[in-house]
Amino acid sequence: MATITLKGKPKPAAKTRNAEGEKRAPVRGKGVSKPRTTLAKAQADRAEREEQFQKSQAQRAERPAPARDERPARPKPTGFKSDWQQQPRGDAPPRPERGPRARPDERPPQYRGDAPQRPERAPRARPDERPPADRPPRVDQRRVANRGPNFEPPQRPQQRRNPAREVAPEDGERLSKRMGELKLASRREADDWIAAGWVRVNGKVAVLGQRVGPDVQIDIDPAARNQQAQLVTVLLHKPIGYVSGQAEDGYEPAVVLFQPENRWAEDASGIKPNAGHHRNLAPAGRLDIDSTGLLVLTQDGRIARVLIGDDSDVEKEYLVRVEFVGLPGAEAVPEGTLPNAALSNNKLALLNHGLELDGEELKPAKVSWQNEHQLRFVLREGKKRQIRRMCELVGLKVVGLKRVRIGRIPLGHLPVGQWRYLAPWEKF
Repeated sequence: MATITLKGKPKPAAKTRNAEGEKRAPVRGKGVSKPRTTLAKAQADRAEREEQFQKSQAQRAERPAPARDERPARPKPTGFKSDWQQQPRGDAPPRPERGPRARPDERPPQYRGDAPQRPERAPRARPDERPPADRPPRVDQRRVANRGPNFEPPQRPQQRRNPAREVAPEDGERLSKRMGELKLASRREADDWIAAGWVRVNGKVAVLGQRVGPDVQIDIDPAARNQQAQLVTVLLHKPIGYVSGQAEDGYEPAVVLFQPENRWAEDASGIKPNAGHHRNLAPAGRLDIDSTGLLVLTQDGRIARVLIGDDSDVEKEYLVRVEFVGLPGAEAVPEGTLPNAALSNNKLALLNHGLELDGEELKPAKVSWQNEHQLRFVLREGKKRQIRRMCELVGLKVVGLKRVRIGRIPLGHLPVGQWRYLAPWEKF
């Protein structure tokens, strides 16, 4: 038979009875429970309490009764508390009888005997209730025929004029326009500089709206130049599906791509981005939603004037992929003919010069074949959808358009959807 050996100290057996031999209640938890009270002990405790109560009642009955106060009973107060409280007990005088309290006359004034009578009011003026035929005709003093010989028109009050905004008496063109022509600043920028006191004409501080002649000397404060140097220009490779300006028809503007994560890793301008570069950043030129390529976003009004001003002559170069569809009524071209073979030399010459849009003759352009399906356009103007409309006039359909250069700034290897800053040494 196997022997089982228990390791460790054995636990003592639980005690189920106390010192008097009474059975203990089971122990629950870590506390020690009280012994259970038996019926005999409860009856003995109750008899003991009853005996103590009877003894206390007998002791109370044996005590002598307290002596009562032999003073006469105090009469019940009948007057005000201040009248009887100050009198000795038993000697309070009777309260004098008073008549009913006089109350104010609560009647309205018109029913009191001594109130003044209400004066009679004159009858209220009523509108003219006569029939229209009996009323005098109304005279409209605004009509010249109804004005009498002594009629004097009302004079308008004179408005105060701000001397800082008064136009100088010199003849000529506006100062802000003149500064724009000299490419010192844009018109809006020039107005801001004039308001800030940064512009002097012949040694005197200029005022808004001032007109100047062609031979005046215009000096610009260096603070304005410093502010202008902080303006940035962004070159963006716009993808298809983005509009150039304001959002329209659910399409986002291209400026939403101007984010730090979209900056080209090979940007060599050395400009550090900050939140101020997003302020007043506007496109200088446009690309329609179906076109891609170089888009310029700038804060500098001078650059915007150079690129899209009325007298701008900056070249814009495009690569245009086309298909030949022909013109209505023209001789059909055999299927499979390449666009460069289908387009006659006369039509290609018209693309260079001789077409009209919206009743205006277009400026001369440089149009040549880049390959069998692609044309190279170089324009010096930018009408709405100009290249697509020019191609339609000679029987071509544009299936792809990409701007690859603006002035001396090429698109280069800038990836689609990414941007870089225009470096300080770069000029359009």
